[in-house]
Amino acid sequence: MTTSPDHPVPEPAGDAGRVRTDLLRFLAKHTGRDWATDADVFGNGGLSSIFAMELVVHLERTYGIAIRGADLRMDNFRTVQRMGALVERLRQPAGGPGA
Repeated sequence: MTTSPDHPVPEPAGDAGRVRTDLLRFLAKHTGRDWATDADVFGNGGLSSIFAMELVVHLERTYGIAIRGADLRMDNFRTVQRMGALVERLRQPAGGPGA
C-alpha cells in the first residue's frame, strides 16, 4: 500500500507517541509554526473552528476512526495531548482494552 505525508498507513493502537508526533507535524505543516503538545491550538489567536474540521478529517482518515456525537466537542481538539487521547480511545476495541 502506498502512502502520502497526509495519509499514512494507520499505526497500531497503543502508540500514543507516534500519534502526537504526527499531529505536531500536521499542525506545523498547516499553520507554519511549531506547537507544544499541551498548547491550546484554538486559544489566543490560534486556529479557527474551520480548521477543527480539517483536524477531524485528518484524524479519521489517518487512524481509521470515526469521530461522532459527543466526541466532536472542541475540548477533544484543544491540544495535541487531547487529540492523541481521543485517537487512542476510539481505536480501542468495543468494550475497552483487551476486549
